[in-house]
Amino acid sequence: MRVDDHTPPSGTVRDWLDNRACIVGDRNAYLFFDGEPALTWSGLQGKARQLAGQLTALGLEKGASLAILQPNGREALECLYGALYGGFRATVINLVAGDEAIGYALDHCEARIALVGDGQLELFERVRPKGMSRFAPTRIDEAQDMHPLGPEDDALLMYTSGTTGRPKGVVHSHSSLLAGGWTPTVAHKLTPEDRGLCVLPIYHINGLCVTVLSALVSGGSLAVSEKFSASKFWDQCETAKVTWFSVVPTIISHLLHSDITPSSETRARLRFGRSASSPLSPDVQTAFEARFEVPIVETMGLTETAAQILSNPLPPGVRKIGSPGKAYGNEACILSADLKPLPPNTKGEIAVRGPNVMREYLKNPEATHDTFTPDGWLRTGDLGHVDEDGYFFVTGRLKELIIKGGENIAPREIDEALYSHPDVIEAAAFARPCKVYGERVEAAVKLSPGSSASTDQLLELCVERLGAFKSPDKIYLLNDLPKGPSGKIQRIKLPALTG
Repeated sequence: MRVDDHTPPSGTVRDWLDNRACIVGDRNAYLFFDGEPALTWSGLQGKARQLAGQLTALGLEKGASLAILQPNGREALECLYGALYGGFRATVINLVAGDEAIGYALDHCEARIALVGDGQLELFERVRPKGMSRFAPTRIDEAQDMHPLGPEDDALLMYTSGTTGRPKGVVHSHSSLLAGGWTPTVAHKLTPEDRGLCVLPIYHINGLCVTVLSALVSGGSLAVSEKFSASKFWDQCETAKVTWFSVVPTIISHLLHSDITPSSETRARLRFGRSASSPLSPDVQTAFEARFEVPIVETMGLTETAAQILSNPLPPGVRKIGSPGKAYGNEACILSADLKPLPPNTKGEIAVRGPNVMREYLKNPEATHDTFTPDGWLRTGDLGHVDEDGYFFVTGRLKELIIKGGENIAPREIDEALYSHPDVIEAAAFARPCKVYGERVEAAVKLSPGSSASTDQLLELCVERLGAFKSPDKIYLLNDLPKGPSGKIQRIKLPALTG
C-alpha cells in the first residue's frame, strides 16, 4: 500500500493494517499517557484480528453495526480497529451527547452488541435498548474465516451532533474512511517520521480521521491523550516528541491565555498545529503564533466528509489568515440558491465532492437526497466565497444567520470583534427573538481569570468595529460556554442558557 498525492488510498482498513504489520510491524503506532503500553502495528493487527474473530464467531453479520462506547485510550483503538478489521460497521458513540441522544443512536443503529468501557457501563445500562448486550470476550478454539471485505463496504457509522433536530447517522465506506486519513496526510505532508498528538475524542470525526487514520495512511505514529488539558498539553508535546497536533479554536484560545510556555526544543520540533471544527479568529491565530512560534494551519471539515475538505498549505506556502484554505484531495465550490456553481468572490453555500464524501444518512433517504445536488455535490450548510487563488472564506452557517430587520448578520463577525479583546477566551453571538426587528443580536463571553473588562467595554469594541446595528444588544459574561465533544461552541444552546 502506498501513498500518492493525487490518488486516494485503495483497499480497506484491513488491507492497510496488514500491510503496516508486515512492513513495519515492530514500529510504534499509538502511544498513551495513562501508563498503557504502546501499540505497535503488528500488536494492533493481532488485537484487531482477535476481536474480529470473536465477533465473527458470535454470528455477527458483515456490515452489522457494532456500538463502541469508549473514551480515548488503548482499548478504544483496539475496539475500533477490531470492528473495521472484521468487516463490521464501527458505530462510535459520542459519550457526552446526553442520555437521550445516546439512547437514540444505540436504538437507531440496530446494533445488538456493544463494546463498552468499564467507565461507561453505568451509562450503557441506563440507555441501552432491549436486545443489545455488552460484549464479553470468549475463547475461540478454531481460527475464524473473516468476512470478505471490499473498499465500498460499510466501515463507520457516526452520529452528527443533532443541533438542528434528531442526530443523523453518517455512513462511511472503507474507501471514504481511508480518504479521510489521506486528505490531511497530503495537505500536511505527513511522513512515517511524523508523530501527532490527539487530544480530541476519537468518537468525533476530527480525532478519528485526522489523527488516528492519518497515522495508518502516512505510516507515522500518534500519541493519544484521554482528553485536552491546558496544564498538560505542552508537557505531552515534549514527552511524546510530537511534530504536529490537531485542535479546535477554543483550545488554541485556552493555550494562548495559559501562563505555560513550551520549551524551545518543543517549539522547534513542532512543524505545525492544525485548527478545525469551527472558524479560528484571526486575532487569536496571530497572537498564538507570535507567542509560541508554532504555525497554525486553519482547516475545515465535516462528519459527512470524513473530516477535512479544506486546508491552508504548510509554511512556506501561502496561509491566508481567516481562511480555512483550499481543497486537497477533493473538489470544493460555491453554490447559488439554485445549486449552480458560482464564480470567485460571490457569496453562496460551500459544497464538496470527492472520495471522502459519505455514502448516506442511515435510514434517512430524504435527508440524504436533500444534502446532495443532482450532480453529486454535498451541501455543507456553510456560507462563504472563494477567491481567485482558490482559498475559501466562511462567513457563517445557513441555519445560524441572525436576521435583524431583514438584514442577514453572520454571528462570526461579532465573534471576531469580541475575540480582538485580549481578555476574551471564548465568544459566541446568537439571535434572540425581538418584536421590533424579528431577531436581535446578543452574545456570550468567557473572560480570562482576573480580567477587569466590562460588558460596556466589549460593546464599545463591537460598535467600533462593526457599527451599532450589527453589535450585540446585550453581552453575557459566563464561566464557560457550552461546547460539543470536539470543543466547538454550541451556539444553539446560548439563548436558553442566558434567558
